[in-house]
Amino acid sequence: MRVAVFGYQTWGHKTLGALLNSPHEVVLVATHPPSAQPYETIWADSVEDLARTHGIPVHLAQRPDQAMRAQVEAAKPDIIVANNWRTLLPPELYDLPPHGTLNLHDSLLPRFCGFSPVLWALISGATEVGLTAHRMDADLDTGDVLLQRSVPIGPDDTGTDLVHATIELIPEVLLAALDRIESGTAAWTPQNLDDRTFFHKRVEADSRIDWRWPAEQIERLVRALSEPYPPAFTFFRGERIQIVKASLSRCRYGGTPGRVFIREGAGMVIVTGADAHLGERRGLVVERVRTADGTEHAALDYFGRGGGYLTDSPAG
Repeated sequence: MRVAVFGYQTWGHKTLGALLNSPHEVVLVATHPPSAQPYETIWADSVEDLARTHGIPVHLAQRPDQAMRAQVEAAKPDIIVANNWRTLLPPELYDLPPHGTLNLHDSLLPRFCGFSPVLWALISGATEVGLTAHRMDADLDTGDVLLQRSVPIGPDDTGTDLVHATIELIPEVLLAALDRIESGTAAWTPQNLDDRTFFHKRVEADSRIDWRWPAEQIERLVRALSEPYPPAFTFFRGERIQIVKASLSRCRYGGTPGRVFIREGAGMVIVTGADAHLGERRGLVVERVRTADGTEHAALDYFGRGGGYLTDSPAG
C-alpha cells in the first residue's frame, strides 16, 4: 500500500523504519519541528532526518494546515499511519485516504489514552502496558481497535524498560494491522468508552513527591521516572533533591509523612502515607539521592542520621 506517515520522536522513527523495511511504499512523512519541552527532548530520534535520508517528501508542521492537506492529496496514499502525532487531525484529513488513518498508541486502550501512557500506567499500579492499533476518529485515542499486544509490568521494571518494550512492539503490530487492512480481513472493535482513562501531559510538577502517598505508590513513581526522564524530587532543609533509587521497607513505621526516620538496610526510611500516624504502613527506603549540582550520593551519607522532614517546597 501507499502510506503517509504522521509521526514524531522515537515512536514515529520506529514506525517509519518498520515501513521502510516492508513491502509498503512511504509516499509522504509529516512530523513536528524539534521542541524544547522536556518530555520531547528525550526519545528524540528524528523522523525528519530518516525520511530525508530515504528521499521521502517531508512536511514539517506543529498543527495541520492547508499545505499539509494539499501534500496528502497530491501523494494519494491508501492509508495514513500515525504514531505520536501530537495535535488533533481534522476529519477532512484523517478520512482522506481510502483506508482512513491507523493510529498507534502505546497503551491498551481504552485505558491510558492521552499522554505519557507508559509512565502513568506504572505509576498507577497497572499490571501491563502495551500497544494498540486503532482507527483514528474525531476524539483522542477513541477509535475502533484493530490489534493490541501487551507487555507485563514486573516488580523491578522502570519506566525506561517499559518504554523500550512497547517501542519494540511497533513493527509487529503495525505490519500485522496493515496486512489485515490490505487483505480485507480487518475486524474493528469499538472501544467501551465507559472504561476510558485519560491522562494529561506530564510537566515538572508531576515529578514532585507527595509523602502523603503510600510508599508503594511513591516507589512506583521513582521507578517510572528513571533516566532519561526527569527524576522524582522533593526538598530537604530547603534544598531540592532527586530520589534516584528507593525500595519498600520491611517494617512498618508510624509518625508524620515525610519524616526522615531511621536506617534500614542500605538506605534511610522516610515515613509515608496520609494515615501514617496509625503506624500500619511501610515506609520508603531511600537508597540514592542526587543534589542540585548533579552529584549522586548514598542516602545514608547524605542524610547522616534521622531527623527533619522531606517536603514539597523549599519552605516546607
